Amino acid sequence: MADYSNILVVIPSLDPDERLLKVIRGVQEKGFSDILLVDDGSAPENQHYFEEGAALGCAVLHHGVNKGKGRALKTAFEWFLQNRPDAQGAVTIDGDDQHRPDDIAACVDLMFRQEKDVLVLGVRNFDLDHVPPKSRFGNKLTSTVFRLFCGLKVSDTQTGLRVFPRGIIPKMTEVSGERFEYETNMLLVCKQADIPLVEQTIETVYINANETTHFHPIKDSLRVYGIIIKFFLSSLLSFLLDYGLFNVFYAVFEKYAHRLFMATALARILSSLFNFTVNRKAVFRSDAPLATTIARYYILWGFQLLASFGLVRLLSGIFGEGGAVVAILKLIVDMFLYFISFRVQQAWVFKPDNKPKEQEAE
Repeated sequence: MADYSNILVVIPSLDPDERLLKVIRGVQEKGFSDILLVDDGSAPENQHYFEEGAALGCAVLHHGVNKGKGRALKTAFEWFLQNRPDAQGAVTIDGDDQHRPDDIAACVDLMFRQEKDVLVLGVRNFDLDHVPPKSRFGNKLTSTVFRLFCGLKVSDTQTGLRVFPRGIIPKMTEVSGERFEYETNMLLVCKQADIPLVEQTIETVYINANETTHFHPIKDSLRVYGIIIKFFLSSLLSFLLDYGLFNVFYAVFEKYAHRLFMATALARILSSLFNFTVNRKAVFRSDAPLATTIARYYILWGFQLLASFGLVRLLSGIFGEGGAVVAILKLIVDMFLYFISFRVQQAWVFKPDNKPKEQEAE
């Protein structure tokens, strides 16, 4: 049996039942001796489960009120860094007995075998017959959306079974999000920071059709898709500004030979100032140097400008150069470029500054 004494088992929990104690005993029998329970604002009648957990040898942290799973995990990671200076890493699991001790151990073993720091994900198979349709649809939709928009190739974006080597835990404390969106944001940050995501297939367990989950389908889904929704709104507002200005300038420059290029360029310049500011501050929350992001943004901007102009000009030569026709063609072209822009902005333009902070201070 592998030595798991230097791995902290983190169990965030809200209003647990007797399954929490079963989970604790299960991981202890597997050889995990260091366990941290994070009470995320549970009701008074559920506090005795944490007391019993403490009696079993677990450390316990309490949130006075419910702050969300993301905050509970960050509380645990901060505690890890302050109190476990010699630990090799941490594994997060759920307290409802959906993660089997053998699978937890397999994920940690996979982390031990890596030659560099990675994030290990215990992934479920959503094609099995016993998976609730709502869970199957939701997880597959999320995986597909993030694959298309973000290039994130993960088969289970919401798994709670994750193994973190010590080297990446400081980065995890900086990830935005306080609730379920934190787990998705974590994956995006790892992708941007070039931290590999490694998958370990685990048993797919759903107890009573997952009826005890604290995941709220609408509210938490909006949080999970937060970065995509914010980019969409930023792009929509920028597009409306660009599209409106383009049509105004296209009409104003009617007598000029190069009115298509002039209208495209002026509209894009004005709308880009708005778009850059919103994307840097609100969407990607980039910490990369301003000069770097501006240079990259306007390199992308230049390529988009030429692509938009070139494609519209090419298509207008085929379908006609009337105002209404050009307006429709530009709408189609810019929608196509929108998807490309998201991927490039996330992966390159607003890629976070991964330089260690201690290096920055030197």
